[in-house]
Amino acid sequence: MPRQNTTVRWGVIGLGWFGEIHADTLADMPGIELTAFSTRRSERLNELAGKYEVPGRYTDYRDLLADPNVDAVSITTHINDHRDIAVDALRAGKHVLLEKPMAPTVDDCEQILAAARQCGSMFMVGHICRFDPRAAMAKQAIDEGRLGRIISMHARRNLSKAIGEANLDKISALMGDGIHDADLMLWFTGAAPVSVYAQEVHPGPCKYPDCAWAMMRLDNGAVGVVESIWHLPNTTPYAIDARMEIIGTEGALYVNCGQAGLEIHTSNGLSTPDTMYWPTVFGERFGILRAELQYFANCIVDGRTPDRTSPEESRDVVALIAAAAESSRTGEVVRW
Repeated sequence: MPRQNTTVRWGVIGLGWFGEIHADTLADMPGIELTAFSTRRSERLNELAGKYEVPGRYTDYRDLLADPNVDAVSITTHINDHRDIAVDALRAGKHVLLEKPMAPTVDDCEQILAAARQCGSMFMVGHICRFDPRAAMAKQAIDEGRLGRIISMHARRNLSKAIGEANLDKISALMGDGIHDADLMLWFTGAAPVSVYAQEVHPGPCKYPDCAWAMMRLDNGAVGVVESIWHLPNTTPYAIDARMEIIGTEGALYVNCGQAGLEIHTSNGLSTPDTMYWPTVFGERFGILRAELQYFANCIVDGRTPDRTSPEESRDVVALIAAAAESSRTGEVVRW
């Protein structure tokens, strides 16, 4: 049942770069009260809790989950921590927004799904690109039949070496970013993969590969190619090169999610700041992340199960990316 009080009391578990962006976005959203933070680093905890005047401060996430002043949590930790924290949060009766990817393995995803089905709380994985109006309008055009039957999709989502070096000890480019476009392809088509073949390249010094191409065949006959490379020159003037081409029997569409719409030229060169995902404008966070968080908050207040993305779909795209990584390791096509 929805709470009578429409204020959602929110905690954030994990205060790295993206956890802070979650906190900063939530802090000035109407109907949301930041009540608790958790991170293992006490100095970081006190820094951000002080900045946002958050009373609940916990170095152990389990203590946050025991806090009765928390209704919902964002889980913005390392992917390898997702399963245990999400399961514990759901069993504690909290509503859970879990950042993507859902978990590193399908088995981990299934354990989270089982907890979500048993607890009755709201649960959603944060596939932010489904809230991007450019991608959502593409989905709408496809659902209206304007492209006919989809036969081919290609997406690229490429970032700089600096971003790669900051993240590739934690997650591969394929799992970290390729999962966005794989998820969109499955969402756009409503189809399931029947095979995938992938190749990865590992030119950098970090644990996981910097570069990946994965080709999938779907059960509707379409093919999709996902390109994810975290090895662009650090002098690249834009934050991300994210584009998708979708071709159908009756038409085609092109989604450019890398176009900021703003170029700033100074003596230091050219920059194109983020204007869509989580920009700060006059001290306030706007953008797609805010829309996603507001959607989840509204679902909690209304007692409505989130349907923009389902936990099963989040599991299925992890399965696809895991199969692509297996294909890269073995050199073989992986079939379902």
